Amino acid sequence: MTVAGSGAWLELAVEADLEAVEAVSEILGRVASGGTTVEPAFDLVEEGLGARVDPSRPAVVRGYVPARDLAAAEATAADVAESLGHLQAFGLRTIGDLRTRVVHEEDWADAWKAYFPVMRIGRRIVIRPTWRRHRRLPDDVVLALDPGMAFGTGLHPTTRLCLAALEPLADGGALHGASVLDVGCGSGILAIAAVRLGAADALGVDTDPIAIESTLANARRNRLARRIRARHGSLPSGEAPFGVVLANLIAGVLVALAPALAAELSPGGTLLASGIFIDREAEVRAAFEAAGLDVMERTAEGDWIALAARRPG
Repeated sequence: MTVAGSGAWLELAVEADLEAVEAVSEILGRVASGGTTVEPAFDLVEEGLGARVDPSRPAVVRGYVPARDLAAAEATAADVAESLGHLQAFGLRTIGDLRTRVVHEEDWADAWKAYFPVMRIGRRIVIRPTWRRHRRLPDDVVLALDPGMAFGTGLHPTTRLCLAALEPLADGGALHGASVLDVGCGSGILAIAAVRLGAADALGVDTDPIAIESTLANARRNRLARRIRARHGSLPSGEAPFGVVLANLIAGVLVALAPALAAELSPGGTLLASGIFIDREAEVRAAFEAAGLDVMERTAEGDWIALAARRPG
C-alpha cells in the first residue's frame, strides 16, 4: 500500500467542451468528496486583475479525492477514466484524457482558488472572489463571493446567462422593490445580484444544506444578511407570490417544476430560467407555456440557453 500522507488529495482534471461540462462534472462529483470546480478558458484583462471567458475553448473540470491511501485513490481515478471513456463514446465534443496530481493539505485549501478570477458579466456586474482585488468603476455592481469547493462564481455559462439577464430586467424596473425567489440557490450568487440590482429582498431554496450555508455566508459578506434568507427545501415555497423567480437548474428539473415555478409568480411577474441545453429548449418552452407562462426572451452562450417568461397579469 502506498501512502501519500494524512493530508493529501488527488486532483483529477479533465478538459471538456462546454457541451460536456455537466456530464463530466457529474462523473467526478460521484467520487470527489473534496469538491469539484469548473474552470472555463479565459483571457486575463485589466493588467491581470480580471478575466474574459472564451466559450470557444474547452473548460477544465477538477475534482479532489482523499489520497491518504494513494493506491486506493489511483484506483478511483482509473474508474473515473473508464466512465469518461464511456462518455466519449457518445460523441460529445472534446473530452480530454484524465490528468492527476497529488496536492498536499497545506496547498489544497488554497490551490483551487487559482481557478477563480475576477469576472465581469454584462455592463455592470463584477464577481470578485474574496481573495482577489478589483479596481471598481463608478457603475460597477460588485458581488464578493467565496464559493467554497462545491459552488461556482459565475464561471459556468448557465450562471452567466442568468446574471446577464438580470441587468435588462433591472434596467426596465422589474427588479425595483421586488421580492425574489432563487430556486436552487447554490452559492447565493443570483439572489445577491438581484438585491444589488434593486430587489427589496430574496429567498433562496436548495435541496443541499451546504448550499444554504454558502448562500447565508455570502449574503453576510455582501452586507445583505437582513435582506437575503435561505432555507433547505424546494417548491412550493409557502410564501406570498414573488415578482421575480430565478431558476438556474437543468432542463428536466425545469420541465418538472414548471407549474410550481409559475405558481410562485405574482401576476405580471418574471421567471428567469437557465441551465437549458439547446436540444431541450423546445421541451422547456412547451412546459412553461402549458403552465400559463409567456416566453418573452431568449439568450444563448454556446449551446446553453436562458429563457425569460412572464406570468400574464
